[in-house]
Amino acid sequence: MTDRPAMPQEPLLDVRNLSISFRQGGKQVPAVQDVSFTLARGRTLALVGESGSGKSITALSIPGLMGATSAIYPSGEILFQGRDLRLASEDELRRVRGKSITMVFQEPMTSLNPLHTIAQQIGEILELHGMSGASARRARVIALMEEVGIPQPETRLGAYPHQLSGGQRQRVMIAMALANRPDLFIADEPTTALDVTVQAQILTLLRDLQTKLGMAMLFITHDLGIVRKIADDVCVMQHGRIVEAGPVVAIFDNPQHPYTKALLAAEPKGKAVSADASAPVIVETDNLKVWYPIKRGFLRKTIGHVKAVDGISIKVRAGQTLGVVGESGSGKTTLGLALLRLIRSEGPILYLGQRIDALTSKAMRPLRRDLQIVFQDPYGSLSPRMSVSDIVEEGLLVQKRGSTALERRDIIARALADTGLDPSAMDRYPHEFSGGQRQRIAIARAMALEPKFIVLDEPTSALDMSVQAQIVDLLRDLQVRRNLAYVFISHDLKVVRALATDIIVMRNGKVVEQGVATEVFASPQSDYTKALFAAAFHIETTALPTVDA
Repeated sequence: MTDRPAMPQEPLLDVRNLSISFRQGGKQVPAVQDVSFTLARGRTLALVGESGSGKSITALSIPGLMGATSAIYPSGEILFQGRDLRLASEDELRRVRGKSITMVFQEPMTSLNPLHTIAQQIGEILELHGMSGASARRARVIALMEEVGIPQPETRLGAYPHQLSGGQRQRVMIAMALANRPDLFIADEPTTALDVTVQAQILTLLRDLQTKLGMAMLFITHDLGIVRKIADDVCVMQHGRIVEAGPVVAIFDNPQHPYTKALLAAEPKGKAVSADASAPVIVETDNLKVWYPIKRGFLRKTIGHVKAVDGISIKVRAGQTLGVVGESGSGKTTLGLALLRLIRSEGPILYLGQRIDALTSKAMRPLRRDLQIVFQDPYGSLSPRMSVSDIVEEGLLVQKRGSTALERRDIIARALADTGLDPSAMDRYPHEFSGGQRQRIAIARAMALEPKFIVLDEPTSALDMSVQAQIVDLLRDLQVRRNLAYVFISHDLKVVRALATDIIVMRNGKVVEQGVATEVFASPQSDYTKALFAAAFHIETTALPTVDA
């Protein structure tokens, strides 16, 4: 958190009694109600709340990005430099956007044009706001890329977004936002999609650039740890209203509203289930490899390999959770898919002592009942055209569990009840549920088959913190009741700490550290693990590894 003292001055941004509604079936549905806040130059204000609280809608309304056809403003003023932007014409707003007010979004890959180079995209915003001359723009683009920490910018000018890492793409977005030296910088969840070490670097970059340029920053997030690190003041939003506001230190040290207290208490807690060293080994690997050939030339000759998983040996016992952590591209998900025989691999994979790595797809099918997976994005992994009962029943039909439709419906009801869902909702569709409820449906789909081993691939990363805590408690409860073996893949170390009995830390396809989770968290040995933990738990450190961010 910054320690700049509050300075009495005229606010750069003054939002007064702002209300926003949407047209829906001839009705007006309120989304934001009577929101008011101010933001001065050089200060950072965080808008905090869970999904659906109205924080992003509020931010998008400031530069007029909500669209006149869908959004309605029953009341309110958005005073920027003393002028009400709600009364500005579209042409006037275009002159403000990208120059006086800029915005960076959560997912840079969807914000950048995949058909244009980085130089073209940064140069475009300079040209739109009056910089003429290709050579001058090129020099300015290089300077901006250097400013946001992109190494060797001259070599990256012709790169396309897909050729950059997630952290580099977000740095490009920040360079575009800062190109015309804005007065107000709006950051909408700019680090949520990034690994913890890259997240720490982006936060440090934003803080340093704000100090250098003296701009005001409106920071939207659901991560209270980030708020502590970067913001001066905070507004807590719930159901479209600000329920508490004030300096970060005051709000965090002495929260008054029950919702603020609940948010602060929502970090995943509790201890992992104690592992029984004598429990049977459910899944085991020895020197497992997943190598992808690199082919070149007319004859497609193999000239090398991408070593996604490179010689990993693990054992997962009944009732145990093996946490697999590391940055994007470290091989975590590839390892999980290989364990389930969903991709090709080399090296023995044993399930209950039986080698399954050489089995055909047909021979593997009966074992699929015992070996399940839950994916990161519940909305993407659930068919929008199928009801919840159809989604869960699909696996039952394939595995011939439940001889009649009535029996299968009873199994579905029990699975939903076990995961904290109302069985009477089984005939509804995924879009009718919240993100947390959709993830419970995905878990219920796996649990309906009564598996022994489940790979959980980032099952909480797309969820709000309070929902994350609920899902962690649910998984822990199901594990105790059913003696399940989990492989829990995540870059969120707070969640892993609350759930894992053992842990492996991966980097570039290899294990750099492994052991009992409590011991590794208490005393990490490798420099890379220390840096991961420092970034995840917001520990001040000078030992962050050099990563391609």
